Amino acid sequence: MTALPTRPTSIAELRRVAQPPEVRSRANAEHWTASLYLRDLSPYLTWMLLKTSVTANGVTGLMILTGWATAAALLVPGVGGAMLALVLGQLQMLVDCCDGEVARWRGTSSPAGVFLDKVGHYSTEALIPVVLGIRAAGYPFDAPADFVWTTLGFALALIIVLNKALNDMVHVARAHAGLNRLEDKRGGASAPSSRLLSRLRDIARFVPFHRLYHSVELTILVVLTSFVGLVVGQPLADRVLLGLLVPLALLALVGHFVAILASKRVRS
Repeated sequence: MTALPTRPTSIAELRRVAQPPEVRSRANAEHWTASLYLRDLSPYLTWMLLKTSVTANGVTGLMILTGWATAAALLVPGVGGAMLALVLGQLQMLVDCCDGEVARWRGTSSPAGVFLDKVGHYSTEALIPVVLGIRAAGYPFDAPADFVWTTLGFALALIIVLNKALNDMVHVARAHAGLNRLEDKRGGASAPSSRLLSRLRDIARFVPFHRLYHSVELTILVVLTSFVGLVVGQPLADRVLLGLLVPLALLALVGHFVAILASKRVRS
């Protein structure tokens, strides 16, 4: 195989190498924002990153810090903090596209990169609901009443992390059983074997509340809630949002668990 030059000669060449069809067609690893516009923008940022000595793992580290900054932005009360979090959340996803592109161009993909990517998404999507609980409590806190909302924030973070971990548990279980790695595509082993569960899954696609817990969707919801808060009051609006998200997240967790057991993903 001919070694690639240090830098691409054109954006088209960079797209060909860094965005192969198997990457763009992934069912789960590609967020809808990537398909909508981020993959159109990311080669330009990747182009600039390739002019530096930063490694793919270094770019992933930048993605992690951007995700943490997204959560921290929500500490700013009102619409301002919510809008800042929304922008930073989109920036995190853009940088998330770039780390893989840098790795594919330089041929430096590694388990460490995958691990760091998981750290970034797990930690960001846990920190956002924790800070949402702080927003809902309104600070400075009045003990013990306000701790109800911070506790709900931590509970939501735990449920989200458990839900994300279920997918990784599938891969671990299959590896221990000596099974092949699942392909990231729609249908196949992920399809429910029960007709009833298949129908419920189709219904869920029309009301996709189970997809509300990614950092992008969470920041969008907080922005919308912050505008409602201009009318009804900020703490009240955040409390209603948090009160709705916790039971819906628990329902999504249970549904995800049942869907995995009812599919071929954990069957030999």
